[in-house]
Amino acid sequence: MSQEFKFCPSCATPLAMISQLEDSGETVRLRCPACDYTHWNNPVPVLAAVIEHQGKILLARNAAWSGKMYALITGFMEAGETPEGGITREVKEETSLDVTDLKLIGVYDFQRMNQIIIAYSAVGHGEVKLSPELVDYRLYAHEDVKCWPAGTGYALADFLKSRGYAPEFGEWAKRD
Repeated sequence: MSQEFKFCPSCATPLAMISQLEDSGETVRLRCPACDYTHWNNPVPVLAAVIEHQGKILLARNAAWSGKMYALITGFMEAGETPEGGITREVKEETSLDVTDLKLIGVYDFQRMNQIIIAYSAVGHGEVKLSPELVDYRLYAHEDVKCWPAGTGYALADFLKSRGYAPEFGEWAKRD
């Protein structure tokens, strides 16, 4: 989700939508009229994993979600780590699983949240112990899992296709 900046982080002047000539032409962005600071609002890299555990796909439910929605394990990439290292860390933090066979599925656009999703497949080893961030998990047979029409749902669909399954899409439940 994009952060809503109101004041310049350099000089505290209120920011304004100001047009300026850039390499790509005249562009309106949130800028500081006093010091020329520009808020670029670049997408945030988010890591995701389709985890195969005990021969099934592990999906988890976030504690902050009010619905019964289950999704991939995701997390923000941290400074100084590779995407592979970051998703390995996230899976360990959120599920206690160690991963092997880490493979890039693809990179997905998630503009609604101003994110770029870097999705991997992995095989999880160990006993699932959820972090407080997650409240439940389920293991789904590959042929029974339903994808959703959003960034990580498309990653799951591509993973299923790579394994010879025809992905089915279900409704995306609202999170309120």
